Amino acid sequence: MTARSSIAIIGAGASGVLLAAHLLKSENPDLRVTLIEKASAFGRGRAYSTALPDHVLNVSAMGMSGYADDPEHFWRWAQVTGVVTDGNPAVYLPRAVYGRYLEELLQDNLDRECATGRLRLVRETCLGVTPTSSGVDVKLANGTSIACHAVVLAVGHDEEPSPEHPLTVRIDSAADTPLEAQARVMILGTGLSMVDAWLTLEHRGHRGEIVVVSRRGLMPSTHRRGKPIRLDIADVPLGTELSYFVGWLRDLIRATQKAGGDWRDVLDGLRPFNQRIWQSWPASAKRRFVEHTKAWWDIHRHRMAPSIHERLTKAVEAGRIRLFAARVEDMSEQGDGIAVRLLHRHSKTPETLVVDRVYDCTGITKDLSVGSIAVIRDLIDRGLARPDPLRLGLDVTENCAVIGENNAASAKLYAVGPLTRGTFFEIEAIPDIRSQCARLAKVLVGE
Repeated sequence: MTARSSIAIIGAGASGVLLAAHLLKSENPDLRVTLIEKASAFGRGRAYSTALPDHVLNVSAMGMSGYADDPEHFWRWAQVTGVVTDGNPAVYLPRAVYGRYLEELLQDNLDRECATGRLRLVRETCLGVTPTSSGVDVKLANGTSIACHAVVLAVGHDEEPSPEHPLTVRIDSAADTPLEAQARVMILGTGLSMVDAWLTLEHRGHRGEIVVVSRRGLMPSTHRRGKPIRLDIADVPLGTELSYFVGWLRDLIRATQKAGGDWRDVLDGLRPFNQRIWQSWPASAKRRFVEHTKAWWDIHRHRMAPSIHERLTKAVEAGRIRLFAARVEDMSEQGDGIAVRLLHRHSKTPETLVVDRVYDCTGITKDLSVGSIAVIRDLIDRGLARPDPLRLGLDVTENCAVIGENNAASAKLYAVGPLTRGTFFEIEAIPDIRSQCARLAKVLVGE
């Protein structure tokens, strides 16, 4: 393998910091890692910059280590720092605590590499990257450039509302100005991002009606302690059509429940193989999964902490939250409010609701080429990168190399984290991201 001694990582949220930490495990004294981050804080990113205690991790403490080869690292850190005192590894800690962990992980590496200069932090916005004959030129907003051998894009999620619904805002964005406590709001999306938005509104003292809308009206399930079933890759049907796989999974769940287990035991036992399953499917199966099955998969696979699930259930039962299975047909300004025309799932007659604000919690940006991340748009515009066939993220190889419009994989441009969901699909949670970073680090340093 070819070693790259100078590597720039664009984005210093969880993905960027974990990749830097894995790279710096290399003993190469000539290695130079530059972390470029536009935000004021390195290490937290959007997910872990929240200060709200109710915004807890969706994975228990034992599963949140930053290192793929040291799965108890975070748990030990939580005990040593006094974050946990009861010895319960199944605890769901605030995400702000994990942000602190990532910051300290980065600082530990910075302190260790200070004398060698192997790690450098640059607080600036990246506008574009250009491959050259000797490496890559990184253009920054302040007019300067950084030359390196390879660039890794770790910019995470797009933070702007979907162009499909321009009257919406993101929770806690600049457009999310104060609301009256009794204001009627609508949240688009019923996944974990919706849960975060609802908790934020609760924390602000909001008491008005909250209308939550998604095409199927499904909310995430809760975690429950269990025992994942033991599976071998030979047990999993790879490369089949979606209907066959779904039938196999349904039968496995029924057999497990009949034996006294839980459906969670099946999904947790299947987790190590999720990326292999996705990559083995033909394009037709992937497309049908995204269009018809993903909503059910998400509510079972991406669960919430039991305490949060209990609170959310009570809010729905009390009528504080109204859950609609519907599609947004139209959205327009009406006086000081917004008129939203909904077509309910099992109805042909639209209903119009007037609300004071609409929050976009639908998650994935539908098209990166029109998103708000300048460096990504620039790469796509110049043909150096392209969206994946399902437009879930960037098109990359299994080694995370960015694929351009000429179908060629770059030897100098890479991507990690949510940007690569088109190739890896399950690449949102820390256990998946840390494994991806460990693999890419070995590729980049030539091991």
